[in-house]
Amino acid sequence: MTDSDETPVTIIGLGLMGQALAGAFLKAGHPTTVWNRTSAKADQLVADGAQLAPTVGAALKAGELTVICVTDYPALYELLGAHEAELAGATLINLTSGSSEQAREAAAWTGRRGARYLDGAIMAIPSVIGTADAMILHSGPQPDFESHATTLGALGTVTYLGADHGLASLYDVAGLAMMWSVLNAWLQGTALLATAGVDAATYAPFAREIATGVAAWLPGYAEQIDAGAFPAEVSALETDARAMEHLIEESEAVGVNADLPKLLKTMADRAIAAGHGGEQYPVLIKEFSKP
Repeated sequence: MTDSDETPVTIIGLGLMGQALAGAFLKAGHPTTVWNRTSAKADQLVADGAQLAPTVGAALKAGELTVICVTDYPALYELLGAHEAELAGATLINLTSGSSEQAREAAAWTGRRGARYLDGAIMAIPSVIGTADAMILHSGPQPDFESHATTLGALGTVTYLGADHGLASLYDVAGLAMMWSVLNAWLQGTALLATAGVDAATYAPFAREIATGVAAWLPGYAEQIDAGAFPAEVSALETDARAMEHLIEESEAVGVNADLPKLLKTMADRAIAAGHGGEQYPVLIKEFSKP
């Protein structure tokens, strides 16, 4: 069947995110079947036009595309394992959070039972599902993604990453690393400035400019990493390490926690000891890539 606005879909798992996913499909005009262990969570969706399946097996049969959003991978196996007969020929989009290895194992498990499988990651909160601000990542066989890309577009901005089923999970945690690193750096600066009576709202616009400026460096730094060459075009790592020392000293002098800058300095010191002090900051990828 070709993809269209009338493609029937099924949602298994109706937590806050699952409810948002089902609601977005309904709003886009897709006949939507839902299932949840606690059926009361489907009441509003049913009132809005969804069909409540009595069993997981019935849910799998109802839609051309089944989106799964449950607690974890063991829950996925528990639900699907009891209805293996209905998996043959099904197309599953698993948006359950987990590791890249779990995603690859689930792809193999469902494949042995005759299902097509795409893994995914939701880089959004429930309230923005169904808008362009909701980033949904997918990985797995490209033909399976392309067959349902229009339907999946009802959920937000969908992105295909590649055939490796583990890529969506890896991008997910890589994004979390970026998010927490930026927020922690901002909190460090906020704490420093608070000692001089500067409030967070006053510092935030300056911090955003710094974050935006640093983000502009990423494509050039990525070229260095991919080439394995780190010429000091802006500054040498040993220069950055001296600035890190200043950050540590200032934090300790004004009574602010210095654990974060000390961690950065420790990694920089290791790279310098390995002979990389004259190279540019991205050479630290050598430290980040170690076990």
